[in-house]
Amino acid sequence: MTRLSVEMLAADPVEPITSAGHAQLGIAVLAGIAVIVLLITKFKLHAFLALTIGTLALGAFAGAPLDKAIASFTTGLGSTVAGVGVLIALGAILGKMLADSGGADQVVDTILAKAGGRAMPWAMVLIASVIGLPLFFEVGVVLLIPVVLMVARRGNYSLMRIGIPALAGLSVMHGLVPPHPGPLVAIDAVGADLGVTLALGVLVAVPTVIIAGPLFSRYAARWVDVPAPDKMIPQRASEELDRRPGFGATLFTIMLPVVMMLSKALLDIVVDDPENTVQRVFDVVGSPMIALLAAVLLGIFTLLRPAGFARERVSGLVEKGLAPIAGILLIVGAGGGFKQTLIDSGVGQMVLEISEDWSIPALLLAWLIAVAIRLATGSATVATVSAAGLVAPLAADMSTSHAALLVLAIGAGSLFFSHVNDAGFWLVKEYFGLTVGQTLKTWSVMETIISVVAGGLVLLLSLVI
Repeated sequence: MTRLSVEMLAADPVEPITSAGHAQLGIAVLAGIAVIVLLITKFKLHAFLALTIGTLALGAFAGAPLDKAIASFTTGLGSTVAGVGVLIALGAILGKMLADSGGADQVVDTILAKAGGRAMPWAMVLIASVIGLPLFFEVGVVLLIPVVLMVARRGNYSLMRIGIPALAGLSVMHGLVPPHPGPLVAIDAVGADLGVTLALGVLVAVPTVIIAGPLFSRYAARWVDVPAPDKMIPQRASEELDRRPGFGATLFTIMLPVVMMLSKALLDIVVDDPENTVQRVFDVVGSPMIALLAAVLLGIFTLLRPAGFARERVSGLVEKGLAPIAGILLIVGAGGGFKQTLIDSGVGQMVLEISEDWSIPALLLAWLIAVAIRLATGSATVATVSAAGLVAPLAADMSTSHAALLVLAIGAGSLFFSHVNDAGFWLVKEYFGLTVGQTLKTWSVMETIISVVAGGLVLLLSLVI
């Protein structure tokens, strides 16, 4: 199997940068995370700065020399950005092309034209899952909210009956399925195989999104019965275009990188011979960077040209697509620095020894750690990168499939109970015109269902594969 090597991400931690005992290391971890939580929640500091300061605090409390703590942080930051930065950038460009060309609107309108009545919640979850593959969560929300509000208003549907399935589709993709930043960082941190993680992620995502989306929306609509607010229906991208790409071409472009990466993963299972010519070809064709790059280049001809974009506008669109991800890249990079400091200070080994002494299943431990950090910081990405750093040593002796399940356990835990310290909570509240209490009873419960169901499915899969 071809794996994203841990050595690509970090310097070999041959010797811990501190000789502190378990008690001191435990206090150092709690202190470092507490600093991050306090800076994000109390002082509203950007997560990049909070992670940087929290990492230095971790090193100080662990008794590590400051220069070595800084070296660990910068090494981890650089290697993480090197490992996932290009993938996040290509994903952002593809998402921008999909939105601005009207391709996303074309997929939405085509599916909605064939759905109605009781099928509408299922249509919404299908739309959100397909659109959510290449888009960041916040972009997907902004893109789909107009559709949700218009469908609810024109079809006289309950807002929650339509909105919850759409949000569930986006959230599940965001937390469990690469090439989203969280899963990519976790894959890098634990050295998991991206193709296998993608395949298992989709396997876990399907039942999870059904339970948290169409099924839960029945109850959410009873608990919170509110009309769609007219004032929050923004203009759709395609309303300014004379024409837009076709449904088939758009769907093919979205699915191309997924098919390429899954093909590589399946071939790796069937043909486990590094010297095999076909496997070597698929190792290149199915690599994440090539798969996403192919989709972006194809999108120029299947999305932008049919929408009437000139060459100059294509260049401008790429620039606009890259601009919003600067903050995400910095957060992901700082998370990688925090992870490397955890490993180099001996915390990772400490977690490994504790898990053996307490007989806690590694997947459950990873889920619990991600849940705790998610509740404290409100950020799924911060929870993912921090938890991945803590449990990375647990993957050393795992099989390829179990390393992928470890990534999914972290992703599932990172989605647990979104509340007032999560930007996504306020985004949903304002767009849907809900009160804080109504948002907690719908959005927050939905996120918890996703986390628990996905975590449970991961544990079940670990028993049979």
